[in-house]
Amino acid sequence: MPKKVDHEARRREISEALLRIAGTRGLDGASLRDVAAEAGISLGRLQHYFRTKDEMLLFALRHINGLAADRVRERIEALPGARTPRDVLRACLSGMLPLDDKSRVGQLVGAAYYARAVHDEALRAEARQGIPQLRAFFADQLRLAAARGELPPERATEDEAMLLIGLVDGLATYVLLDVHGPRTALRLLDRHLADLFGDAAPAAADGRPVAP
Repeated sequence: MPKKVDHEARRREISEALLRIAGTRGLDGASLRDVAAEAGISLGRLQHYFRTKDEMLLFALRHINGLAADRVRERIEALPGARTPRDVLRACLSGMLPLDDKSRVGQLVGAAYYARAVHDEALRAEARQGIPQLRAFFADQLRLAAARGELPPERATEDEAMLLIGLVDGLATYVLLDVHGPRTALRLLDRHLADLFGDAAPAAADGRPVAP
């Protein structure tokens, strides 16, 4: 009887090979042949799963996003005591920053994908897909915080939620460009949340962050 192949598992293995390349030498020059060699398979075998680099990038991006979502979920579940909307927002937003090697690689793959999506409508549609849901989730947390008296009601809006997404995207980009480091990105995020919720910034002026 022919051996049953788990095609989804094989695609994930190829994605992991792509991530290893991203973590060591970037993605711009990485070809399908390079990824096949890293994965220890032939180019023809790789093309059985991904016909183009864009297909491979898209799958890898979805794979990374799934892993990131799992990490954020674990952060939220690990929060001690009763979780406040601010706790949930910080866990989500800090989870979107490249604070370690794994999340940095995820951001690099995302950056490579988005750069290609600017000039490709199909890829661009995929890139846009998750933003409305994320914005709505953040807005729900802001409204809950306002209902609890923890946030000025006028700041519990979808516009404010979109500003949070834009802030963390910008902070993440500048970490990748070495404009600032992960600690500074986290400190600035905490500073913005302190301003949003109307309290004193919890991070020291020298950049030492509150533990993520």
